[in-house]
Amino acid sequence: MIAKQVARIIAEYVVFLELTDEEELNLDTAVEASEVLGAQLEVLDKGFLRELVDAFAVIAAEYSGKAQEVVRNIPYGFYLEETLAADDPVRLAELEALRDARD
Repeated sequence: MIAKQVARIIAEYVVFLELTDEEELNLDTAVEASEVLGAQLEVLDKGFLRELVDAFAVIAAEYSGKAQEVVRNIPYGFYLEETLAADDPVRLAELEALRDARD
């Protein structure tokens, strides 16, 4: 339950950074804010991070259009699955292959 609540907070923040017009939000500021968020996500407890990653897929349904896609892609954009698999070279290789296929 807490993971969903935190995911909603993060989602609102990321949607704002991603979808706010460049005339309203400086691009460099948005990138810097995203980098700070990413660094904070990487140091979360791995068990909680797993719950959080799973929560983004659930709460994405609460959004529509481009915002829904942004929320669904938060784990991908911040390399959260890779963070979770940091000690598993096989899983990291799988994730790298999936990322290569997607890009």
